[in-house]
Amino acid sequence: MIRLAMFPRIQFASLVALVIGTTTVYAQTLPPNCARTYTVQPGDTCNGICVQQSVSTFQLTNANSVIDAACDNLFVGEIVCLAIAGQDCQPVHVVRGGDNCFIIAQGAGISQSVLIANNPNINPSCNNLAIGEVVCVASKVVPH
Repeated sequence: MIRLAMFPRIQFASLVALVIGTTTVYAQTLPPNCARTYTVQPGDTCNGICVQQSVSTFQLTNANSVIDAACDNLFVGEIVCLAIAGQDCQPVHVVRGGDNCFIIAQGAGISQSVLIANNPNINPSCNNLAIGEVVCVASKVVPH
């Protein structure tokens, strides 16, 4: 259960929306098997958190059902799960200009099929990589 300091008697079972002024803030209960957490800081973005904390973009969004597809609903002070136990895919690679799946996989010494299996957000054609995105380049397929 999550307790908010401002509302010490309120406990959250899974997802709760709080309206503060004109802003809706979502609080989540972390998965019970969350292995690592991070507290969102001012200016944080999903990719920024992923780079700083060495976690793939897929892994962050997969472990936090409240993060939307655009990752524009993080709020300062929110605690997010970085990894589910047994699913913490390491190491990671930050996508740079000119990268493609072949280059990333070759640089990591893995096959493209392992790269795509560990990053289900990458489509089979590998034409949706974004600069700054963080991908898992583990040598074996990590369950998710």
